[in-house]
Amino acid sequence: MRAAPTILHLDMDAFFAAAEQAAKPSLRGKPVIVGGLGPRGVVATASYEARRFGVHSAMPMGQARRLAPNAAFLVARFAFYRSISEQVMELLGRLSPLVEPLSLDEAFVDLEAGGVADDSASARAAGERLRADILATTGLTGSVGLAGSKMIAKIASEEAKPDGLVLIEPGTERELLGPRSVRILPGVGPATGEHLRRAGMTTVADLAEAGEDELVRLLGKAHGASLHRMAQGYDDRPVVAERDAKSVSVEDTFDVDLHDRVRIRTEVERLAERCVGRLRASGHSGRTIVLKVRRYDFSTLTRSETLRGPTDDPVVVREAAGRLLEAVDTTGGVRLLGVGVSGLADYTQEDLFAQFAEAAESMAGGRDTGEAEAPAEPAASLPGDPARTAPAEERHWSPGQDVRHAVHGAGWVQGSGVGRVTVRFEEPWSPPGRVRTFAVDDPDLEPSEPLPLVRGTGRGTGVPGRADAAGGGAAA
Repeated sequence: MRAAPTILHLDMDAFFAAAEQAAKPSLRGKPVIVGGLGPRGVVATASYEARRFGVHSAMPMGQARRLAPNAAFLVARFAFYRSISEQVMELLGRLSPLVEPLSLDEAFVDLEAGGVADDSASARAAGERLRADILATTGLTGSVGLAGSKMIAKIASEEAKPDGLVLIEPGTERELLGPRSVRILPGVGPATGEHLRRAGMTTVADLAEAGEDELVRLLGKAHGASLHRMAQGYDDRPVVAERDAKSVSVEDTFDVDLHDRVRIRTEVERLAERCVGRLRASGHSGRTIVLKVRRYDFSTLTRSETLRGPTDDPVVVREAAGRLLEAVDTTGGVRLLGVGVSGLADYTQEDLFAQFAEAAESMAGGRDTGEAEAPAEPAASLPGDPARTAPAEERHWSPGQDVRHAVHGAGWVQGSGVGRVTVRFEEPWSPPGRVRTFAVDDPDLEPSEPLPLVRGTGRGTGVPGRADAAGGGAAA
């Protein structure tokens, strides 16, 4: 615990939805919901306007549509959000060498390590300056919490939302926490919270009064002791600048269960290609290939294969994932597939022939060595697959997707169906634009890169404007 509030927690406000509102002037001040738009999709982020209807993250998209039928429903554009996150993290890095990102929109910063704050006044000044810099650079707002520990700084940033700053003076932690629900503490989820409620503990003050021995008896030594310290406001966790990734993975949930074995194999190969793309982007290679299959009855199976050395070769990963699939029964249908790589390293095994030989030995030693399936034909562009560009007559337009028309300029897709696509033409710095409708195969209409949110920054994503998440349907 510190004597000065020099640990900062930044949390961007409704990040994905706010980024979409900043990019699309016609959506500002209106309910916006970002996530998977299929019948099995979930909400990634809801704007504050949508939250007034009871919509929140992780909610099934079908429920969100019932609560806010007139909201704009958009697919998530993760490459776009990542580019904004990089700008924000760069600003945090100017404050201190100790920045601990928790996600694209959230991070801890040790202001003391950066020499920018050593008391309450200088910490508040650094926090206000950061908020102003983020707004000027990205056009978005973030909430800042300042305290003497990570736990209290995070609680402070939550109190600051939206677009505010809250500083909690060291020494006032127990007074702050006492009347709060036990769920405010890290590590207390629904199950632990219910367990504590049955024991008569609903507030943080109840935990502090119960004593460490009672919490250890209820929750075990490690969790009970940790929770007792946090209930008294103690949290000495340092800000950690580097967090080594343990694995890289991608997965897709399908609107309709997949039954066709060739289609399933094609999807696994497509996921393997995407996984390798992320692996290479992170500068890693990996030794263990992991396949995840969630079947029609929600049972989830994982299979893995460890190679002789680390690789980032898409052929090796694709073939390994295909071999793992052969050991999984998919006859009842598949609702989710995932491919991951773990055992990460910062170098690549060059002896790929040895890896293929090893795989062949394992097939001969314990698996069915009957005739292998013929490689599937490459899939046409599938809804929600940003990595493929299909022929014009097969193009799929997702709500929220960036486009450019040869005559009308930059815009975004409001919706599509029955061979037509509706586009609103506007830019982040323009007034709300006009809406026009085209044939889905109109040669003058093409996917485009997202525009920067602040004119003149020159910060695009460098990738086509298709969404990284699966989606479909029309924006309301």
